[in-house]
Order: sequence, then structure tokens, then C-alpha cells
Amino acid sequence: MLLGACDLNIIFNGVSKFIVQGGRELSGEISVNGSKNAAMAVLAGCVLVPGKCRIENVPDIVDVRNFLKILEFLGGSFEFSGHVVTVDTANLESKPLPAELVGRLRGSILFAGALLGRFGKAELTLPGGDAIGSRPIDQHLDGFRKLGAEVVETSQGFSAQGKLSGARIVLGVSSVTGTENLILAASLARGITEIRMAATEPHVQDLCKFLNLCGAKIAGVGTPILRITGVESLTSANFRIGSDDIEAVTCAVAAAATRSEIVIHGVNLDNLDAPLAVLDRMGVKFTCYPGKTADTGSIKIQKPVGAYHATKIVTGVFPQLLTDEQPLLGVLATQAEGETMIHDWIYEGRQGYLRSLAAMGAKVRFDDAHRAVVNGPTSLQGAEIRTADLRAGASIIIASLVARGQSIIYNAEIIDRGYERLDERLNALGAKIERQE
Repeated sequence: MLLGACDLNIIFNGVSKFIVQGGRELSGEISVNGSKNAAMAVLAGCVLVPGKCRIENVPDIVDVRNFLKILEFLGGSFEFSGHVVTVDTANLESKPLPAELVGRLRGSILFAGALLGRFGKAELTLPGGDAIGSRPIDQHLDGFRKLGAEVVETSQGFSAQGKLSGARIVLGVSSVTGTENLILAASLARGITEIRMAATEPHVQDLCKFLNLCGAKIAGVGTPILRITGVESLTSANFRIGSDDIEAVTCAVAAAATRSEIVIHGVNLDNLDAPLAVLDRMGVKFTCYPGKTADTGSIKIQKPVGAYHATKIVTGVFPQLLTDEQPLLGVLATQAEGETMIHDWIYEGRQGYLRSLAAMGAKVRFDDAHRAVVNGPTSLQGAEIRTADLRAGASIIIASLVARGQSIIYNAEIIDRGYERLDERLNALGAKIERQE
């Protein structure tokens, strides 16, 4: 099916809910889709290419559809069919992005670096996204200034304008979107840009690999020091984005928490060292099967023969445990013996899902906005939960699969932002999840 303007009726303003019957064992096989975060970054990279690009393995999720809607607003066109997006940005123009579009997803911030890099100007209102705490864009704007842009900030957003030249930029924190925005802005700038303390996440690497295919000169991909030699122009390319590591963790925890056995296909094992290490410490039995290519590995989660063990769950920057993976593993902590300490230093609102787990019977102690302790194992009970962010929503779905009785999860459309048909795919494994609009 081809998706155009008339097909992109965004459902984000709807009020959907999932009704989950808990206590069911899962079994079977499931495949991981393409990375949500890589899709955002690579589609932003297409803005720099005045022509057609074919991007494969794109998940059909609400965030991608909203991103394409912004691209269309700027004069681009696209076809989306069978997880392949063909984007044509030949007629693109830089114009102010309205709050109605930008406010739908955090990833819209990437249009700033892309438009500034191609046209020398960008104007956005502040982006929307998950309610997980403050996510300042100071590093983005400071980086633009170092590249020579004049940046004007208002209470609603910002504008950046100027002819860019290479610079040495040291990030105070290894911001993922900050790194991606500066890569986008610097790829067509005059001279050499060095980004130090750069984020190294797989989706940052995918952006660099895609741009290099298009003719960019980015060295140090996968390291915290990126050296970008600006080029005059970029040309069209075909690119396949990597698998979604967070979705792989979601499936693995769903199996472990329900004490089930499933096989997860299409994973990049090289990107999962940290979350698999946590599962191993907790006593989850699994077997990894490397594939012939990076994204064709498999993981078999085995039925446990004993109890799970409490551990420390501490987030960091890649290749450490990612903040998006923490809420998923936090659910498993409710089924583990002893006290699991959870420390997420990045976002002060990331612990919100633990309050939902507490409403389902979990024993949770909050030490501060970034630290909590879960004491288990506990028998979770079905409850009515309203989720405020994407990963919290996925964690509550897993908890609902574990819980006795029925759970109702409101704001299901938030989960659709990052997971393609998660309810249907879990149902194929034996879950019982009903969607109601």
C-alpha cells in the first residue's frame, strides 16, 4: 500500500486503549522491526540530499508517519510501502515548522540541523514527545553557534541562520539528538568539524553510514570523536536501517517476565551486550545465535527453572544500558528475589512507570527523582493505567501480561509511536490483548 497525504491521518489525538488478560504463557517466534530512532535520523539525513533516496526496513509507526508529514509540509514527497520509504526532497524548501507538526514527536528537532545544513536557515517551535522529564536543546543550539549560525531563542522555539564553517565542538553530555543534529549541520559546512564526546548509539552510526553513502566524509563512526570534512553536495543512495535493539529487549523481557520460551529473530547481538548482561545477572536463561549479517541474529529466551535474582540496573551512554531499556527491565525486577536498585541519571521523569507498577502491587521505594528500589518477587494484579510515555507504555503491557486478571492501558496510541502492531504480534505468541478505540 502506498501512503500519501490523504493516508496520513494522524491518530495521535485519538484515545485508544488496550485491554489485557494476564497470566498467559507466551510461545513461538517473533521478528524485530527496523529501528525507530534510526528511521528518524536517516529520514532527516534525506533532507540534505536534493533527490530521491530509498530507505529500507523502516517501521510503520506513528512517529515515522508524523516525520514524513513534516517532510511533506516542506515540499518533499514520499512513497511508503512494505517497510520501504522512497523520499524525494528535490523541491524541498526551508520554512518555519508549525507547532501542530513539531509538537507530535521529539524527533522533529532533527529538522533543525538538516534544514540549517542544506539551506542555511531553520525555524522550529520546541518539539514534543514523551513526558519523561526535561530534555534541553542547549547543546544543539550552542553547536550551531560554534558552526557560525546566528541563533535566536524565544519562549516558543528558536531560529538559526548563517553560512556554516567547521569547528571543534565538545559536548557537555553525549546527547544523541544533539550529536545527530550537529552531524547534519556539519556535513555540508565549509572545512572540518570535530565533535568530541559524541554519542555512539547504533542509530547515530546509521546516520553517519547513510550520509557517507551519499558522499559525506565522516570519520570515527562509532567512536566519541567524529571528524566531518564538509562537502559541496550529497547524492542519492539506498540504505537499510538497522534492527530496533529496544524492541528486541522488549520481546526478551516479555518472555522472561511471563516465564515463557520464545525466539526473537532479526537482532543485532553486537548492540545488546548491556541489556543481555542484566538478564544474565538476573538469572534469565537465553541462547544467542549470530546471523550471517549484523541484523540477522536470534535470541532464544528459555523457560526458567528457578527464581530470578535482584541486581543493579544503572543506565549510561552506549554501549552501556540505555535509558529506554530501563523501564522494561524494571518490570522484570518485580519478579526477582531481593532488592533491585534502579538508577536512571538521565531523565527525572523516567521512573514514572514504577508508580504504575506500584498500583499493580509492586513494592517500590523512591529514593529521589533518579533512583528507586524494587523489592520482589510480587504478584501483580490487573489495574487501569494511563501511560504518559512510549517505554512506560511497553513496560506496562509486559506487567499486564504477568498480572492476574484484566488490565486496561489507556493512551495506547502512545505505544504505537514506537512499536508496530505490538498488540497483534504479542497475540500471535499467545497473549490476549484487545484494542478499543
